[in-house]
Amino acid sequence: MDICVMTKAQLGMVLDWAAAEGWNPGLHDADSFYAADPGGYLLALVDGVPAASIFAVRYGERFGFIGGYIALPRFRGQGHGMAIWNAGMAQLAGRTVGLDGVPAQQGNYAKSGFVLAHRNVRFEGTGRGMAGDSGGPGMHGAHGGVVPLASVSATEVVRYDRPFFAGDRSIFVQHWITQPGSVALGIAAAGRLAGYAVLRPCRTGYKVGPLFADTPAQAHALFDALLLHVPAGSPIYLDVPEPNREAMALARSYGMQPCFETARMYTGAAPVLDLARTYGITTFELG
Repeated sequence: MDICVMTKAQLGMVLDWAAAEGWNPGLHDADSFYAADPGGYLLALVDGVPAASIFAVRYGERFGFIGGYIALPRFRGQGHGMAIWNAGMAQLAGRTVGLDGVPAQQGNYAKSGFVLAHRNVRFEGTGRGMAGDSGGPGMHGAHGGVVPLASVSATEVVRYDRPFFAGDRSIFVQHWITQPGSVALGIAAAGRLAGYAVLRPCRTGYKVGPLFADTPAQAHALFDALLLHVPAGSPIYLDVPEPNREAMALARSYGMQPCFETARMYTGAAPVLDLARTYGITTFELG
């Protein structure tokens, strides 16, 4: 078995694997992912045939994130998954490392030094389409201050994003908010960005991520505005950090239902992140 760094085309292939596993990646995630760390994607080859993958993405000098850990079914149980896991962890040696894993694997991740920080809950709802009233119960329908994120400088978006992530992901963010087919919105208060959110098309339906906002009302306004861009009846997903009770309440207020969860885990001390203003995780694959 050989382990190599993926090309962007191979990363696209592995995202197809992820889709087959039911992970529902975005249609245009590969470009954004690759921009974050072109050397961060490893592929195991068995006699030249792709067999297993892992994302071991480096952010800044001190943080990394594990994702995309897949062994194709016909190669499982042969040690290839463990080999590429070890290669990914070696690439992130000396850094605090995060991941979003399925709860059933927490015990295995703990053996590699990962400690549970909190649960994330994926909620599923349905779009309303471009026509009709976007209002609803509570604070819905209040779109005041919502602007296209393209009207805000990239520097300001990166500045606002910083408290929500454990490392420098400025290059990733600049690609993420301009994905083809996506809708990126901000909300302004006192002349400064007070929240932003991105809606992107996925293999099935749409995902909102991130959804960051200073207040619950601003989070509702952003989410409500994004719903207008989802075709009526099409699935929409929001990945919520469970410790943020306002975020859990937001999802439920739109009639969304839990459909999946992950365990956010870290090696070493968990970074101090602003979960109180995190209403939607950016992506389980990269943090």
